[in-house]
Order: sequence, then structure tokens, then C-alpha cells
Amino acid sequence: MNFLEKENSASAENEPRHSSAEERHIPSREEMQRALEERHGVELQKKFAAASVAVCGLGGLGSNIAVSLARAGVGRLHLIDFDRVDITNLHRQQYAANQLGMDKTRALQDNLRAIAPYIEIVTDTVKVKEDNLRELLAGDDVICEAFDHAENKAMLVNGVLEYFPEKYIVAASGMAGISPANEIRTRKITPHFYLCGDGTSDAAECSGLFSARVMLCAAHQALAVLRLLAGKTEV
Repeated sequence: MNFLEKENSASAENEPRHSSAEERHIPSREEMQRALEERHGVELQKKFAAASVAVCGLGGLGSNIAVSLARAGVGRLHLIDFDRVDITNLHRQQYAANQLGMDKTRALQDNLRAIAPYIEIVTDTVKVKEDNLRELLAGDDVICEAFDHAENKAMLVNGVLEYFPEKYIVAASGMAGISPANEIRTRKITPHFYLCGDGTSDAAECSGLFSARVMLCAAHQALAVLRLLAGKTEV
């Protein structure tokens, strides 16, 4: 064996070994269900599993909301976004570098299936507008607003409150900058409208968007959804 062959052999030995598909064990549906029931209790997990939650906008807020809800065992997630994964998304959104250029709906669906293989996922790669939100959201129990722009946020909240007064909507306002975490909170605006965030910060006026703070707001939204599904309506 010459020097080059020895070097290549040593290099190969030091490379991490990747298990084959046959060696990896994906839990069965029953195993996943039992694990969630052990953590959440049988009755509460039934409520999560029976629910359908729409996530409108799959950026820093929406992608993190969806991950939290999938991990909690929510039975059906409705993912809605018209955008594609961009390199500028990677610092705060639940996508990988090898997903650049993919529709966010497809990329996030793939990532969620790796977390919760038996979850029902419905995707709509469209922009939510006044003339289509009524049809898009008719089958969902709770709607999460996770848009970037104030006018789009207001359009969705107003539309849900008008067309679906019986449904809950959980929205966000203010998660930019690097201000203290405790400024982000959840408020109950009306019996069916909850608002998470600090209520003031704006990415254009602050020092940008940071994953940790955006995720805090997304966690508030996801927890608000889970509490509503559990029948807890107070904040």
C-alpha cells in the first residue's frame, strides 16, 4: 500500500458512519401515541390529536410554531405560504441550507415529517388574500397569523373574526430587536382573538430579527394554541 492509499484509508476510518435506513428505527404510530400520552395524559392528547391548526406564513414565526405543534402531537397542520426558502431565512427559520429554493410549504412538510411521521399535513402554496381566506381556512379549528407585514396581519385577523366568529385566531405583533424576553407576552384581545409579542418593536426600526426572540414569540403562539385546544381560554 503506497502513501496515498494509506492516507485515504485512514481518512475513511475517521469519517462518521451513517446508519442505513434498515438500521434506523422509526417508531410506529402506536409507539409515538403512547409516548405523547405518557407526557400529556390520554385525554389531553386526544384533544391535540383531533385538532386542525392552520399556520398562515411559514417564516420565523410560522415555521417555529409548526414545529412546536407537531412535537405536541397536534393531529393536522395546515401550512400556508407562497414563498421559497432563501439564504436570508436560515438564521431564524426552521429550514436547512440544502433546502434553498424549495417552496416553504414543501420544505417544512419534509422537516415536520421527520419529527412527527404520522401527522396529517395539508399544504397550500398560495398567498392568503381577502378573497380566498374564507375557503382556505374553513376546515381549521385554530388559525395562527404569522405574516411579516402589518396590513397582511390585519387582513387575516379581521377576516377570521368576520367570517369565522366561532374559531380562534392567535396573532403576533412585535418580536424584533434584542430587548428583554419578558417584554414578549400573550394578551387576550377578544374572546376568540389572542395577540402575542411586545406590541411595539419593528424589524425596520430595531437592530434586526434574532432567532431567539422570534422563537420566543412563536412559542407564545404555539402555547396559546395548545391551551385553547385544552379548553383553557384565560391568559
